[in-house]
Amino acid sequence: MNSIASLYKSCRLCPRDCGVDRLAGETGFCGETAALRIGAAVIHKGEEPPLVGTGGSGTIFISGCNLGCSFCQNYQVSQDGMGKAISPEEFANICASLRGKGAENINIVTGSHAAPSLIEGINAARKIGVQLPVLWNSSGYDSLETLDILKDYVDIFLPDLKTLDSGIAHKFFNAEDYPETASAAILKMINFTRDKSKVIIRHLILPGYLESTKSVLRWFADNVKENAMLSLMTQYTPITERSSVSGKKRPMPDKYVSQEDYDTVLRWLKEFDIEDGFCQELVTGNEWLPDFKRANPFPSELSVPVWC
Repeated sequence: MNSIASLYKSCRLCPRDCGVDRLAGETGFCGETAALRIGAAVIHKGEEPPLVGTGGSGTIFISGCNLGCSFCQNYQVSQDGMGKAISPEEFANICASLRGKGAENINIVTGSHAAPSLIEGINAARKIGVQLPVLWNSSGYDSLETLDILKDYVDIFLPDLKTLDSGIAHKFFNAEDYPETASAAILKMINFTRDKSKVIIRHLILPGYLESTKSVLRWFADNVKENAMLSLMTQYTPITERSSVSGKKRPMPDKYVSQEDYDTVLRWLKEFDIEDGFCQELVTGNEWLPDFKRANPFPSELSVPVWC
């Protein structure tokens, strides 16, 4: 057993600190053993413009998740167990296939709980000549220790900052400590890069919780505006089929972001003098939601499937 894989032995890779032996097949909050499983790999054209470029982002969806958002759009992979186990060599070949289809980067989605296996996979990809930049696309619920082992393998950090309200974090994200954990993780990412273009902080507006968005914008302006870019997202979509799981009702806002909400947030951007970044156009409807049971999980104009 190599030293990096030994981190699964008593797993404390994420802030859940489960301590289970994933090498022995045990699972913690993320629902995953030490086997690296992925749900899909696609050329994604719906990410922020510099990440998409002309060829698209080579996006790999990792099975399992250490957070558990009630309205997760990728719930089939992140929470419902979809995915196939792959070796580091297979991961490398998938990266090579993404490169062959024109990918601008390798975009790893929700990989916090699988960091050791992903490092092995990135090393294997480098050995076969895949030198694309690696994106760490996470919920922001990353431990500082795991970020330390990733710093030599990740080129661009793409964390969420979902909320700075512990009540909202407990209600929707299953992690009351999310605010302090995510903000500390983001500051660590910024410390690694010292390059404004290498950290893009995403924030999804939740309808009915605009004050939470205002707090995030204020924190961004006060703490990281000079060292990171903001990506403001309006695509919140009620996942009605997830409102009850195993007979248990899951809380989630039941409406879309309104034009009034959108206009209010745009005013706040001006108030906080936030200019560098991206602001998604107002999105309603669920036509764009992924379905990982399909060969192409996304609408064809948004992605090209490479592995499923």
